[in-house]
Amino acid sequence: MYMYSPNTPNHNKISLNRRLILLLSLICVATFSMAQRSILPLNDNWLFRFSHEVQKESGRKVMLPHTWNAVDALSGKPDYKRGIGNYSRTLNVPLSWKGKRIFIRFEGANSVTNLFLNGKHIGEHRGGYGAFIFELTDKLTYGGQNQLLVRVNNAEQLDVMPLVGDFNFYGGIYREVALLLTDSICISPLDYASPGIYLRQTKVNAQQADVQTDVIIDNPTHNKQAVDVSIEVFAGTKSVLKQQKTLALDAQTMLQRHTIPFTLHRPHLWNATEDPFMYKVKVSLRQGGRLLDEVEQPLGLRSFQVNPSRGFFLNGRHLPLHGVCKHQDRAVVGNAITRENTAEDVKLMREMGVNAVRLAHYPHAAYTYEQMDRAGIVTWAEIPFVGPGGYADKGFVDSKAFRDNGKQQLIELIRQQFNHPSICFWGLFNELKYEGDNPLDYIQELNRLAHAEDSTRLTTCASNQMGQMNFITDVMAWNRYDGWYGSTPSTLATFLDEMHAKHPQLCIGISEYGAGASVNHQQDSLQQPKPNSWWHPENWQTFYHIRNWDILSHRPYLWGSFVWNMFDFGAAHRTEGDRPGINDKGLVTYDRRIKKDAYYFYKANWNPEAMVYIAGKRITKREKANNELWVFSNCKSVVLSVNGKQQASLTPNDNSLCTFHVTLQPGLNRIVAKGTKDGKQVSDEYEVMCEPKL
Repeated sequence: MYMYSPNTPNHNKISLNRRLILLLSLICVATFSMAQRSILPLNDNWLFRFSHEVQKESGRKVMLPHTWNAVDALSGKPDYKRGIGNYSRTLNVPLSWKGKRIFIRFEGANSVTNLFLNGKHIGEHRGGYGAFIFELTDKLTYGGQNQLLVRVNNAEQLDVMPLVGDFNFYGGIYREVALLLTDSICISPLDYASPGIYLRQTKVNAQQADVQTDVIIDNPTHNKQAVDVSIEVFAGTKSVLKQQKTLALDAQTMLQRHTIPFTLHRPHLWNATEDPFMYKVKVSLRQGGRLLDEVEQPLGLRSFQVNPSRGFFLNGRHLPLHGVCKHQDRAVVGNAITRENTAEDVKLMREMGVNAVRLAHYPHAAYTYEQMDRAGIVTWAEIPFVGPGGYADKGFVDSKAFRDNGKQQLIELIRQQFNHPSICFWGLFNELKYEGDNPLDYIQELNRLAHAEDSTRLTTCASNQMGQMNFITDVMAWNRYDGWYGSTPSTLATFLDEMHAKHPQLCIGISEYGAGASVNHQQDSLQQPKPNSWWHPENWQTFYHIRNWDILSHRPYLWGSFVWNMFDFGAAHRTEGDRPGINDKGLVTYDRRIKKDAYYFYKANWNPEAMVYIAGKRITKREKANNELWVFSNCKSVVLSVNGKQQASLTPNDNSLCTFHVTLQPGLNRIVAKGTKDGKQVSDEYEVMCEPKL
């Protein structure tokens, strides 16, 4: 048993919230003498141009986040623009900043970024999904203007992970950028762009929680000196613990790690969606009574484990993980999503009843993990070590440069997101193959590195190959598409049962399962389509999920399952469904406007709120008089009427499905389904035209 048991489009208009944030940040910087750490958003007034463009002007004005592939990556042609984009901006630096330390922090830019200040190269970051930071302190012109130039390259490169993948490699500074101002001695932002605070839960139960606080202190003075570090824990606005320790800083090391433990008695636990309670930890750095720096971090106290026969447990209780996978792009903006976009996605997930998510196939923005914390969604976070995904090339090149880059990205992910209680799993790879350069020993190296960085969480993987790579990580999961790519859903049951019987010690999950669907493709018969065709009828996706969930929900040894995918997403090489450039396996459309029928099937199974939903309402015309009708409901019984006449009353099966057989009259028919749960009446209805073939 493996366990952790610490027992674009350019944004031409700034929202009101952003204006307020910007205003507050400017006020904060203007009055810097009153605060020791300030963050100044740097998302406006950028000029963008491609490197190949010859222009009299320096570029066109853009607002961050920004990508240049929001349109062309959806063309259905995999040769969308992949190259260098240039972002430039003037930065006014007041004299009052002199004596402070000044950093520029990027939340994410894809995929190789080079920063220039006043024409001089500052540094490079290789990797498109982690945050990174550069210090500008000694290179700025104070009391005047400075010129920033950021050159971002999303071209194919053999030494930067990922090499391939069934998703778009959008280019640009597609996440937020900010200036960070600190005192000379500070809680370091330079430890792989992490918060500089690591809250390591060494023992958690209902009686006691022991936490080690690792603080990375940056001492650029190279002088021996003492500082006072205080740790204060808040439950809401109430301080529940405060302690202080005096630390001696040595003169030899710039970044110094110090550990301060604390204990909370009878802690309030983070209990997933049922009660995602979080403490706030404030770490303060003082010298001679003067505040030098202060950083706040979330703390959600929980223990978890995975049993190979009984699945996932949180805080000692079994928790079935109702999961989905999620990419970070959407219509119109590509991957240059805003916080409002992320909040909308989480709302849609919680409405469906999601309590687990695999954030594929790369690290997502810190704000996304924050939202998972607050929503109580158990999270699988992963690095972009990805197999072919429909392309001819491979996901692994056995070179030192590639290996080093993958390890760098794994360290960045773990250190930057270490304190998020929602994260229980670090994902190490997706759909790798053995042919040619064999990734087996590298996966083992990554697994050792993940445990060295974080001994409190489990490693996992998403595999579609048999063999030794499935036995490296603490737990593993399969990508399976039984009933979509050639086979039938029943083969999934056979595969899982045989795998569990052969390897009873192996903790098995399902990392992907899904089928394509277009809401524009409707058929009143049930026929399996060809996956690579232009015909993806919605009712086959619905049927696929009904059958697959019936198999998955009755196998308690699975530690979790994750629908592929929560939302349609961009995949430039795909030419299928109702348009090119889209992977339409989502339960919600790319623009988030339409929830497909399968969404409501899972809502009936995962969300206890009373509901009734008639599937197939987008089939507005039927040729057959006698029809099978699916109704999803979590009520005790469902009554169906056609044209005002009751047809039947059925009890939903254990997968919240009622199958009605109805006879339609020629012409317009009105169908109504009603149910009651806990005294609440719910209903659904629609009208359908019946035009029998002569």
